[in-house]
Amino acid sequence: MQERTRRPEQRPRKYGPSQVAELTAVRASELGVFLDAETGNTSDDILLHTVQQTAPVKIGDRVRVFLYLDPKRRLTASMRTPRMKEGQVARLRVINVTKEGAFLDVGAERGIFLPYAGMRGRPQVGETVWAKLYTDKSGRLAVTMEVEDELRRASRPAEGVRVGDRLKGSIYNITERGVFAFTEERYIVFIDHREVPRRPRVGETVEMRVTYLREDGRLNASLRPPKETARIEDAEIILALLYAHDGKIPYTDATSPLIIQDRFHISKAAFKRALGRLIKEGRIEQRNGWTYLLERKKNS
Repeated sequence: MQERTRRPEQRPRKYGPSQVAELTAVRASELGVFLDAETGNTSDDILLHTVQQTAPVKIGDRVRVFLYLDPKRRLTASMRTPRMKEGQVARLRVINVTKEGAFLDVGAERGIFLPYAGMRGRPQVGETVWAKLYTDKSGRLAVTMEVEDELRRASRPAEGVRVGDRLKGSIYNITERGVFAFTEERYIVFIDHREVPRRPRVGETVEMRVTYLREDGRLNASLRPPKETARIEDAEIILALLYAHDGKIPYTDATSPLIIQDRFHISKAAFKRALGRLIKEGRIEQRNGWTYLLERKKNS
């Protein structure tokens, strides 16, 4: 009876991709040095290529490295480790998007995975978003955009701020109620959805106008311009449409709010204010469900 060849037992690796570890350099090669993977099997040793070394490494040195898979899916090491610590929150750039999620730049040799479950919205390549570094259940480093608690702890009460002041900040969450932003001064700002003329993207930097100072030290704000400025801008939009349609449009102060919102991207109240301004200035008139440009009559 032919004796079956017994395959050596495969021992589980102690380390995997997207981990930071401190390993010992045990042997040199033409490509760099190999690090002890601590499995007792030299075939598991991990290559730290010369180009991935930020300082010379000698045999016996303990080296802090970031582990990742190379193009041939071999576990490889780099001394370029994440610039942030686990649990920290930072603004990170999206460098890749896949079917499973996205990858963010934390300063390591490779991007860190952001699973769909941890996303706020759908970030795109090139965008910068708020994210936190953590270790997932498999022991790998990952990031999440669920940073509300961390930003709340990092925030400070607004001081010396007045209604009407303009602040810059970045969006970190969007809900049915509205938009949440974190300013350069570390203030938390809430923007009601009615004060958002267009839906911003999570991570986008916006300029906000303070509308209310809350007792808890947070702020309410608006992305809309002040009413008088908005009235002028909205009036210009109406005039542009009139000029483009031979001086008449089928919209008046009796038009449905939904139609106004869809056509002009402003509220019915804002539309009526802009119409009122133009009527008062003698530039338009309304007749039989239409708005007419009077300037053409004067010039004809």
